Amino acid sequence: MARAVNVNFRMDEELKKSMEKVCSDMGLSMTTAFTIFAKTVSREKRIPFEVTADPFYSESNMAHLRRGIAALNSGKGMEHEPIEEPEE
Repeated sequence: MARAVNVNFRMDEELKKSMEKVCSDMGLSMTTAFTIFAKTVSREKRIPFEVTADPFYSESNMAHLRRGIAALNSGKGMEHEPIEEPEE
């Protein structure tokens, strides 16, 4: 068997607590869950779930935001209150 090593990374405290609870409910430790993830990635050469980008951060939207900021900074823009999405 290969020698085990420690892997350290940071995550939000609430996310960690939530994941620990879910793992515990499934009878797993977080170490086991991450090992399953790592083995699947290594075997399949892919992330084993769909990863998508938030469209807010698309290049076209970021360019639009940069133009708006430049207009505000030059005194040509109009500032307004944030627009809230209606709850469904």
